[in-house]
Amino acid sequence: MKDEKAAILACLQKGGSLLYPTDTIWGLGCDAHNVAAVEQLYQLKQRPAEKSLILLVSDIEMLKQYVFPVPPKAAKLISFHERPLTIIYDQPKNLPKELLAADGSIAIRVCQSAFCQDFIRAFGRAVVSTSANYSGQTSPAHFGEIEPSLIAKVDYVCEYGQDDRQEVAPSTIVRIGPKEELEFIRP
Repeated sequence: MKDEKAAILACLQKGGSLLYPTDTIWGLGCDAHNVAAVEQLYQLKQRPAEKSLILLVSDIEMLKQYVFPVPPKAAKLISFHERPLTIIYDQPKNLPKELLAADGSIAIRVCQSAFCQDFIRAFGRAVVSTSANYSGQTSPAHFGEIEPSLIAKVDYVCEYGQDDRQEVAPSTIVRIGPKEELEFIRP
């Protein structure tokens, strides 16, 4: 794991694209602060720019770099939700506009995977995450379902988790409104 973490960090630091197992499905990622890397990820995935991406952070402390104050309802949901939970925040900060949705919001998940938490914490900032498939195709349930041509285009492919064939559901997605009202987008 130590060598893999070093390779992941080197990839992210140089603005490369990453194929990695998240706490849900396999994802494509990059440094959330590197606009060129984000644009490259959109091209790699063949995803329209108007379809926003999500971010993964290691913990609530890192979340505070992008959302402050963290709404109390969001903190409670993150603490008690058993499944991975992606929350859409209306007024993020410290992020390039290329990552934001048309309405200025951003979707962020405090990752539950120790593997991801470890390298994201070491990286020190958010990592982009989007499903490891071409836009419009079905998300892969495990590494073996990822399109080989997509794998070939990524700068670094994690070895960790490639043999795991356990199917995992995507995260729950919820939007927290200005009065902390909840809108479940994907239960």
